[in-house]
Amino acid sequence: MKLAWLKARQTKYAGYITVYILVVVGVLAALNWLAQSYNKSYDSTSNKRYSLSDQTEKVVSGLKQDVKVTYFDETAKFDQARDLLGRYGALSRRFQVAYVDPLRKPQLAKLAGVNVIPSTYLEVGSRKEEARSLTESDVTSALIRALKGQRTICAVQGSGEADLEDSDPYGASFLKQILEKDNYKLQTITLLEKPEIPKDCTILLAGGPRKDYTDDAVKVIQSYVEGGGRAFFMLGPPLKLGREQVSENAGLMKTLEGWGVTLDKVLIVDARGQRSGLGADVSVVTDYDSHTIGRAMKKTGTIFPFARSLEVKSADKVQVEKLFSTGTSSYATKNMGPGPISVDADRDKKGPFAIAAAGTYDGKGRFVVVGSADWVTNSFLGIPFFGNSDLLLNMANWLSADEELISIRPKTSEDRRLTLNVQNMWVIKYLSVFILPIAVIGAGVVVWWRRR
Repeated sequence: MKLAWLKARQTKYAGYITVYILVVVGVLAALNWLAQSYNKSYDSTSNKRYSLSDQTEKVVSGLKQDVKVTYFDETAKFDQARDLLGRYGALSRRFQVAYVDPLRKPQLAKLAGVNVIPSTYLEVGSRKEEARSLTESDVTSALIRALKGQRTICAVQGSGEADLEDSDPYGASFLKQILEKDNYKLQTITLLEKPEIPKDCTILLAGGPRKDYTDDAVKVIQSYVEGGGRAFFMLGPPLKLGREQVSENAGLMKTLEGWGVTLDKVLIVDARGQRSGLGADVSVVTDYDSHTIGRAMKKTGTIFPFARSLEVKSADKVQVEKLFSTGTSSYATKNMGPGPISVDADRDKKGPFAIAAAGTYDGKGRFVVVGSADWVTNSFLGIPFFGNSDLLLNMANWLSADEELISIRPKTSEDRRLTLNVQNMWVIKYLSVFILPIAVIGAGVVVWWRRR
């Protein structure tokens, strides 16, 4: 009799309900834990507006130390920051974000040195950096600065190289802007009066000299790389354009040949460049070799005006690889001008042609050689449909031994707003306010009339 209550119908129902509730609570708790631990989302927008770039994912997922982020703004505006910074936090638990309202916590804002809001600060150890704005590009840039510090690129000037301050089409102001945004400090040097490379140079940039380097300058560059330095060479063909003659730079060519890179004295003419509306003297590249620099490009197109081919061959103490080549619709002509450049399909060699290479000297020194100089000028570096800027930064990152940064960078948000004129607005107004409601009411009246 004492156990009779266990067999009662009410007791069984109560037990079933209890077990059912426990199971439901357990499932909900498990789902909540999974949602917190594995925060996944799907971005269905055509321009991937709500997805982080490859570079951001690579940098944040690979964090080996804690990053403290503090966002200062009014409390009512925190949501717009959480939308972006929350995606960073979902990639790594080391990315920790705090939201502070300076009006409610003025002491914290004062200690942080906040003068304007919104402001975003990132701290890694003793390093502290401010993001210029609340965009992925600026937040990731500040994160890299906090992780890496600033690296210096010494750009050789004085031998006809593109001017880093020149905003004209064939200037290099955009090159400077892109590299500085990726946390490189650009410093100009001349090897004419004093052939010496400063010790704080991370990378030496020889960007398209139109005049020969002196023998002393070439010796300094050779000693720099063979002593463990990093150098970036952009060398187009020796063209004759009107009264201007681009020198062959024989001394530098001989040094590069000793490192396994032989630059051909030809100009590549590419039918793909002509079909793209860029001109036959612009080579289009869409396929890249297996080197670290090119693997991240993912079939992204790059363009190289006035390009020359090159041959690579590993030599004593040197390991060198080609990076990418032109397509089969390209030809190499020895016609360097002046006058119209033409191709003889029977005489001129047909592509593909390698136009860039990367190598190491004795396992320490690194160098990249590109058979074009104008591909990083303002005219070509800023074309949004091509990945010249990504390739430039990937080369710089490889040279500075920052391989983990090699990727496709955050792109500027695409403005996809719908612009309506007065006529469009009147059409939408009449459709939504009058026509559609009347149509629905009319359909209802018809159905009612038929069912009478």
